[in-house]
Amino acid sequence: MPHITPGQAYGFFTDTSVCIGCKACEVACKQWNQLEGHAPSFLDGFDNTGRLDAETWRHVQFHDNVPDEAVTPGNGAAWLMMSDVCKHCKQASCMEVCPTNAIIRTEFDSVFIQPDVCNGCRNCIAACPYDVIGASETTGIAQKCTLCYDRLQNDMTPACAKACPTESIQFGPVSELRQTAAKRLEILRGQGVTQARLYGHDERVYGGLNAFFLLMDEPERYGLPDERNAVLPSRNNAGGYLTAAVTAVLGVLGGLVALRRRKEKVEGPADG
Repeated sequence: MPHITPGQAYGFFTDTSVCIGCKACEVACKQWNQLEGHAPSFLDGFDNTGRLDAETWRHVQFHDNVPDEAVTPGNGAAWLMMSDVCKHCKQASCMEVCPTNAIIRTEFDSVFIQPDVCNGCRNCIAACPYDVIGASETTGIAQKCTLCYDRLQNDMTPACAKACPTESIQFGPVSELRQTAAKRLEILRGQGVTQARLYGHDERVYGGLNAFFLLMDEPERYGLPDERNAVLPSRNNAGGYLTAAVTAVLGVLGGLVALRRRKEKVEGPADG
């Protein structure tokens, strides 16, 4: 891979069609970032991680997509597996609500929480639509995937992408990853895999995700909001401000009308 250059947007393209659920990405992430993790406890199926939080910055999801009834040869259904991670959104709601500006956009266009500036208010945890941020039980500060910021500064590929044996997790300039993703989708569609789709590769999902995915089913199957819901709250866009302004004007006018009618009622009809 060419040298990692500051000033260029970098990210992940995760191709779930070749994820084998090995969890090498989870292990590599914890080892490099010195995350203690949690005691393993088997949940639903083979998922012993559960969710992303302060100690888990990569989470391999397992979704049993096999029907209960018998299938005919060649008509089987595979499990859905996906290595989930912070999306490093272009329109990052966590950045908008941070009162101390602890959450910044780096020179690699990733979203990074500065641990020495975070005051532990947890606003970002509530604001994140993907539920990827957690508060450290020891320090109280918010933590999530950093896109291996320290490795990028030293011209090194993020640990998870380096460890992935099937190249399900691909790292590189976002512009190049989008081209790679489009070609991969074309190949799958050509093979008759009609359910394959890209998620977060364009601005329809929170302005675009620097960590985007090729999915093998609807986004909701992976716990992701669909494109219709993947927008910032209305208070954060021009339409929201316009609606609020119109509502305020109508409220004032309504109040004036009510006040005038009350005044007329108190004074009573004028003497003839």
